[in-house]
Amino acid sequence: MGSILVTGAAGFVGSHVSELLLARGERVIGLDNFDPYYDPRFKRRNLAQVAARANFAFVEADIRDSALVSNAIREHGADRVVHLAALAGVRASINRANDYVSVNVTGTVNVLDAARAAGVKQAVFISTSSVYGATARVPFVEDDPAGQPLAPYPVSKRAAELMAYSYHNLFNQPIAVVRLFSVYGPRGRPDMMPYQVAYSIAKGKPIPLFNNGQMHRDWTYVGDIAAGIVGALDRAGGFGIYNLGRGEPVLMADFVNILEELIGKPAIINDVPAPPSEPPITYADVSRARAAFGYSPNVSVADGLEKFWAWFREQPELA
Repeated sequence: MGSILVTGAAGFVGSHVSELLLARGERVIGLDNFDPYYDPRFKRRNLAQVAARANFAFVEADIRDSALVSNAIREHGADRVVHLAALAGVRASINRANDYVSVNVTGTVNVLDAARAAGVKQAVFISTSSVYGATARVPFVEDDPAGQPLAPYPVSKRAAELMAYSYHNLFNQPIAVVRLFSVYGPRGRPDMMPYQVAYSIAKGKPIPLFNNGQMHRDWTYVGDIAAGIVGALDRAGGFGIYNLGRGEPVLMADFVNILEELIGKPAIINDVPAPPSEPPITYADVSRARAAFGYSPNVSVADGLEKFWAWFREQPELA
């Protein structure tokens, strides 16, 4: 049996995908460089959870190092690839366009090249709903042109999507592109809104909320996202783009209210205007993923946030 290379395996989503694959008996090769975009301690905790399982090996490497990426695939006999490694963050990308292109475009080309050379039978590239920008076509459908992303991060992801298609076209490389909507849950990144809101409420600190919370996001539980990614991995052959969301946009103010009830304290809200990098709504049409590989998100936001809070309250940052 071959193994699966998971880039970004120490990250939020990557650690969940790795666990899910290991739980069904796969051999997983995790690759991560512990980029300091957020505190690497969070990633090392994630990795410790995954590394405790059998059939897991880890390679510390940067996807911008093409030789190391190629070696990781070749030496461990990887026949499938899940490519999650990326420089994340929409707002953080605004003044770092060169860095985002270097990691998210050039790094992805290195992964695609290594996968092609090794003859992998399926690759999954993780993209983002942010590629849709402020499209007027709601819910978001995969055949939208996605030609006006609002910041360098989604631009870099859209460019990588197009590069993935070119590899399929030129080399018949089987690739599934999955566009993740707003992911939350245990191990959530400290720079993301759920973590920041929960921390601020728990500590009694003010939290900025764009447009007084009158924006909608398609919050999707990380377990559902991980299952969707694995479903795309199992769909061998061809090229396809798939939305992975819940398909039920939630008002940001309501999202905060659920956390307030779970924590038992009110949020101290600072109403601030939404920056131009933020669309008013994200909303996934998931019918294509459902038809292609049975994607079926089933965790409600209320239940998912309860799971998130149960994890969050045990974190040492709250001590």
